Amino acid sequence: MHSFEQLLQQFDDRFNTRHFPDQPATLYDPAQYILGIGGKRVRPVMCLMGNELFDAIHPDTWQVAAAVELFHNFTLIHDDIMDQAPLRRGMETVHQRFGVNTAILAGDAMMIMAYDYIRRVHKDALPAILALFNRTALEVSEGQQLDMDFEQRSDVTLDAYKQMITLKTSVLLASSLEMGAVMGGAGAGNAKHLYEFGKNLGIAFQVQDDYLDAFGDPAKFGKQVGGDILANKKTFLMIHAASSASSGDRVLLQELMLSNPSDKVEQVLGVFRRTGVDAWARELKKQYLNEAMQHLDEIAVLSKRKEPLRQLAAFLVQRDY
Repeated sequence: MHSFEQLLQQFDDRFNTRHFPDQPATLYDPAQYILGIGGKRVRPVMCLMGNELFDAIHPDTWQVAAAVELFHNFTLIHDDIMDQAPLRRGMETVHQRFGVNTAILAGDAMMIMAYDYIRRVHKDALPAILALFNRTALEVSEGQQLDMDFEQRSDVTLDAYKQMITLKTSVLLASSLEMGAVMGGAGAGNAKHLYEFGKNLGIAFQVQDDYLDAFGDPAKFGKQVGGDILANKKTFLMIHAASSASSGDRVLLQELMLSNPSDKVEQVLGVFRRTGVDAWARELKKQYLNEAMQHLDEIAVLSKRKEPLRQLAAFLVQRDY
């Protein structure tokens, strides 16, 4: 069994190459650009870990992992356009550097290249992998649309936000693991438990991300504290605060969402603290992590084979950046 770090190194050694033709450079260089500015590569490595949970890594699993990473970066290019984001991982976003039209085409090319990697999977596994990949791609698109819809709504419930996060973020983590499990010869029951492990881990990860945006150390988190607050984003914390705050604080939150005072972040954080949102978010993260670990426990393989996934789960939801 390999640790996440070991598999990450092996994946990087294979993946860090040019995935596109040389010409036209005006299309393919921007696609290659986003791959060159880093990233945690969590999803492709989870695909490899899903395979290794059941058997030695199948050669074709590296193709699936590459497809997952290309698809993920395709979503980032288009998300950044929709969010009008100037930076990604501290570097200019693709549309900021090369223009919106080129970024759209570069993202499209990256998606097509992802399918070209899926195409290389052995015919015995290809139908199951393709079905999972296609379902997940549609769900991620649904999640992104819901995220945009929520920007115009003030009545987003916690359940609705959880559903959006599940589609936008969690299902790709979950299906990466399940595609690896399929390549490793897992049975349907084990593969389903692994999917549910990844889905709940993804929600716990998002709770932690929302928490760090409000209460994290910007020097470690690498982002401006309160970025979600300034953008009026509905997050686990904001939705809970709006529903549990006193009438006075609820009115204050509504006023702050409509205005942009210089101390907006400090005022919203004051409401968060008065409503106990920080402790509530830590408990919510723990609930989803526990549910994830219960599914991992149900998988019928030797316990020691699960240790790398346990370590990864702990890292993802206990990080302070």
